Amino acid sequence: MAATRAFDPHCRRCPRLASHLEEVRRCYPDYHARPVPAFGAPAARLLVVGLAPGLHGANASGRPFTGDQAGALLFETLHRFGFSPAAASRHAGDGLQLSDCRITNAVKCLPPQNKPVAAEINTCNNWLSEELNALPDNFVIIALGSIAHKAVVMGCGLKQSDYKFGHGAEHQLDRGVLIDSYHCSRYNTQTRRLTTPMFEAVFERAKNLLDF
Repeated sequence: MAATRAFDPHCRRCPRLASHLEEVRRCYPDYHARPVPAFGAPAARLLVVGLAPGLHGANASGRPFTGDQAGALLFETLHRFGFSPAAASRHAGDGLQLSDCRITNAVKCLPPQNKPVAAEINTCNNWLSEELNALPDNFVIIALGSIAHKAVVMGCGLKQSDYKFGHGAEHQLDRGVLIDSYHCSRYNTQTRRLTTPMFEAVFERAKNLLDF
């Protein structure tokens, strides 16, 4: 397990994202509105990778998947499988501590319309790569959505053509396993593209792999 380089909460390497966050801070002066660091146990064997902070979620609270509906299903599921002592993450100062689990995003800053461009994903990938390198052996990564999946593959230095995204798909990596899931966004859950049983099956599989 390698040491992780210190996260930079003041990173401004993506001009479009930096400008967007300045505008958000003017509109919402009480919001975090900065790069959002990973949350969870430092040496966790389970890493959950999302897309990017949501405007009224992680961008507001400063904690991934906290403050909006996208995180509701995630934390309920983490609680169900023993990774979280509570079924909800309310705010960054609520004292919540995850067990053997860490949550991060492929892009650490809020993108306009929640759509980062390729250059921003690539620029932010060095942070994700550091997080991946710091994982202990026999880890499990759950990628929420195809962009997170591709960011993990990139962060591992692997060929995208060898790792195709698909809900429930498993990919063997050098020191662990990558499992794909549709993102737990409001759109996906409301349209039933992702149901609670589908999402729970992914985490049940991850739990089984970790307990093996």
